[in-house]
Amino acid sequence: MHPKQIEIPTKPIRHFLPQSLTIDSWKNVESFFIDLKERSISSAKDLEQWLFDRSELEAVLGEDMAWRYIKMTCNTANPQLIDSFNFFVNEIEPFIAPYVNELNIKLFDSPYLKELDQEKYRIYLRGIKKSLELYREENIPLLTKISTESQKYAAISGAMTIEWNGEEITLQKAASIVKDTDRNVREAVYTKTQERRKADINTFNDLFSELIQLRHQVALNAGFTNYRDYKFNELGRFDYTVQDCYNFHQSIAKEVLPLAEASDTERKNTLKLDTLKPWDTDVDVEGKPALKPFASSAELIDKSIECFYKVRPAYGEYLEIMKAMGHLDLESRIGKAPGGYNYPLHEIGVPFIFMNSVGTHRDLVTMVHEGGHAIHSFVTRDLEITDFKSTPSEVAELASMSMELISMEHWDVFFKNADDLKRAKKEQLEKSLKTLLWIAAVDKFQHWIYENPAHTVEERMDAWGNTINQFSSKVIDWTGLEDVKMRLWQNQLHIFEVPFYYIEYGMAQLGAIAVWRNYKRDPEQALDLYEAALRLGYTKSIPEIYKAAGIEFNFSQEYVKELADFVKSELEKI
Repeated sequence: MHPKQIEIPTKPIRHFLPQSLTIDSWKNVESFFIDLKERSISSAKDLEQWLFDRSELEAVLGEDMAWRYIKMTCNTANPQLIDSFNFFVNEIEPFIAPYVNELNIKLFDSPYLKELDQEKYRIYLRGIKKSLELYREENIPLLTKISTESQKYAAISGAMTIEWNGEEITLQKAASIVKDTDRNVREAVYTKTQERRKADINTFNDLFSELIQLRHQVALNAGFTNYRDYKFNELGRFDYTVQDCYNFHQSIAKEVLPLAEASDTERKNTLKLDTLKPWDTDVDVEGKPALKPFASSAELIDKSIECFYKVRPAYGEYLEIMKAMGHLDLESRIGKAPGGYNYPLHEIGVPFIFMNSVGTHRDLVTMVHEGGHAIHSFVTRDLEITDFKSTPSEVAELASMSMELISMEHWDVFFKNADDLKRAKKEQLEKSLKTLLWIAAVDKFQHWIYENPAHTVEERMDAWGNTINQFSSKVIDWTGLEDVKMRLWQNQLHIFEVPFYYIEYGMAQLGAIAVWRNYKRDPEQALDLYEAALRLGYTKSIPEIYKAAGIEFNFSQEYVKELADFVKSELEKI
C-alpha cells in the first residue's frame, strides 16, 4: 500500500543562530536581536539576508514556545510543564516585543526596501506596517497577563470529569455516551455533564470578566474605542470588514437555519418523539449504536494514513512522517487539555497534532481536519521566510475543512459496512451546515461582548440568550434546560483563549463546500487547485488564495444559498 520509503525531515542548518542554542534565559537570546537591530545594511541583498536571519530567529523561538505549549496541554496537571510555558510567556516574550517593533522600524526606514521584490513581499509588508501602527509599550505587560490568564481555561476544563458506572471519565468520553440508543442513558449522562459544567460557571465568568477588561485596556492604549476593532486590526483582517461579518451572520440565519430545522423535524419524527431534547440530537435515528470508526488511537492513526494515501499519496506520507517522529498525541486523558489542534513547527517543518479521541465518528472528523492543517504545514515548509508560512485562519481552516469533505470520499477505510458509511457521510454533511449556525452565534456574541465591555454577568448571559436563539433550531426543546442553554458559550475555548478567531471556520466551511463540489466534478483538478492555493502560504491576499483554489471568498446570501443547496442535494443522494 505504501511502496515509497518515507524520509524523516531534519532541521535545516542554521546560518544565524548556533545549532545548540538553549533558550533558558533572555540573555541567551537578546544578542541575536541586538545583531539584527545594529547590523549595517548597505544593499537590497543585505536587507534580504537580514530578513532571512530574522526569519530564522522567529522560527527557532516559535518552535521552542510551541513545544512548551504542546507539552503543557498534553498534561495540564504537571506543574513543571505549566511553569516551563509560563517562563517563556513571562521571561522571554515581553522582552521580544520591543525589539520586534524596533526591527520593524528599521525595515521600513531602510532606503533599500523599495528595491526588494514588491510583489513577493506585498502581504508581508502590509502586516508589518499594521504591527507598527498597533504597537504600544504599555501593552506588553497586559498582553503577557492575558496570555497567562487565558490558559487557565484549559486547566479548568481539563480537570472536569464525571462518574459513570463507577468510573471517572472525561467530558469528552461522556459526550460519546450521549449517542447511546437508550434515551434514559443519554439524558442521565447529559444531565451529569451539565451539572459538572454548572459547578464552574462562576469560575468561568470571573475569568472571562477579567480577560474582557484586560483586552479592553489594550484596545484603549492602542487608540481604539473597543477591543473588537483593535482585534480586527491585530488579526490582519485586511480583506473583509465588520459589516462583512454581519452579512455572514444574516446569510447563515436565513439560508442555513431552515435546513437545520427541517433536519431536526425529520429526526424527531423518525425517533417518534413528542419533544426533541438536546440529548436526542446525536443518536442514530434508526436506533443503531454510535458509529465506531476505530478502537484505539493507534488504529485511528493507521487508518487515517491509509485514507490520506487514497486521497493523494503524498498526504499519506506526511502522516506517516508525523507518526514516526512522535508528533501525534490523540487519546483523551484526565488532565489533558480539551480540544484538538495542529501546531505548526516552522523550523523542522513537521507539525504536531493534538486531540482527545475516544473512538467516535467526531474524532475521525477531527483527525482528518487536523490532517488538512498538517498538509498545509508540509507544503509550505520550504517557503523562504517564517511569515510566509503563517497563513491567516481564513486560509488555514480552508485547508483543514476541505480535507474533512474530500477525505469523506475514502471513508470506506473506516467503515467497511455500507450502511455505516452512509450514516457517517450524512452526519458529516448535516454537521457541516449546523456548525455554521454555531459559528455565527459565537462570532456575533463576541461583537456584543467587546462593544459593551462594561456589561454585567447577567447582561452577558442575556446577550448570549438573545444571540443563540437567533441561530437555534426551534424544533429542539430546551424546556427545563434554559440555564444550560444560557451558558453554552462557556464550552467554547476560542472565546476565552483566542477571541474573534472563530468566524474563520465559517468562512472556510463555505470555501470547503465549494472545494468539495469541485472535487466531486473533477478530483485531480480540484486537488491540484487546492494544493496550489495552500502552497502560496500567505504571499497573496485571502481572496487571491481562494481564487487559486478555484472558489470564491463570498458571504452573500445568494452564494450561501447556492452552497447550502448543494449540500442539501448531496444529502438527498445518500
